Amino acid sequence: MKILVTGGAGFIASTLVDKLIEAGHQVVIIDDLSSGLKEYINPQAHFYRIDILAPKVEEIFALQKFDFVFHLAAQISVVKSVENPELDNRINVLGGLNILACCLKHQVKKIIFVSTGGALYGEAEVIPTPEDYPTYPLSPYGIHKLTFEKYLHYYYTVYGQSYTTLRLANVYGPRQYKGGECGVVSIFIDNAVNDRESIINGDGAKTRDFVYVDDVVSALLRALETDYVGAINIGTGVEKSVSAVVLAIELALGKSIKKKTGPAKAGEQEHSCLAISKAKDILGWEPQVMLDEGIKKTIAWSKEKLEK
Repeated sequence: MKILVTGGAGFIASTLVDKLIEAGHQVVIIDDLSSGLKEYINPQAHFYRIDILAPKVEEIFALQKFDFVFHLAAQISVVKSVENPELDNRINVLGGLNILACCLKHQVKKIIFVSTGGALYGEAEVIPTPEDYPTYPLSPYGIHKLTFEKYLHYYYTVYGQSYTTLRLANVYGPRQYKGGECGVVSIFIDNAVNDRESIINGDGAKTRDFVYVDDVVSALLRALETDYVGAINIGTGVEKSVSAVVLAIELALGKSIKKKTGPAKAGEQEHSCLAISKAKDILGWEPQVMLDEGIKKTIAWSKEKLEK
């Protein structure tokens, strides 16, 4: 099959591209390299350096004739979305709409969208939180991911464009840290390996559902095989506090890490954890890598990167 991966130079998407190519698929990547890295691009993929809003995207669809599209290109920072909601809207809603319109026009069988579970439900009273829980995002990032989910439903209901949405928990693992804003696990590991100080925003009691990147990619691959239309949570169903993450990193390293406390960040909720029974039922999927093991794998990658 010929498959487009938007954002294919990024953390999750580049890992997905590698697995798709291993499985024998032809893969095309669209990425503007605003947050991805060229070194993460599989040389067997056809790469276009382009903004997902560019008119030329439609020409790529016409030329390549994709069977499936994985849409992962996004503005990825909750904090940046709070600082600049207009930019977040431009990329995560209008950019997504450009890709979706091209899918419909050029008869793509299905679009698989990577949404957020971590930022979509707001301060949920039900933990772990199921897909049918009311969505009240506390950040423009969450709002715009939800907005695009609604557009997907509209395109399916009115035009018949098939889709599956995966709502991800807090993903971590190799390739995440690129020197900018990203997940707490990878920031703290990179700082620790490089003997730098990490800042704990708030009191360390915030909880998240941390899911390893290879498990996420496994779920994405299974989404190719299902006819299910709608949203599916992908996480571990287990809450872990920031303080617990720090402790796990210290235990894996066998030493204390440099750290200090800073102010809590606007737009970040206190607790987030996803119910994953639907993923088990529909995709036959459940996580294989728990936090302690995933942290060890990420540390090994960070040390290897440091030695190069």
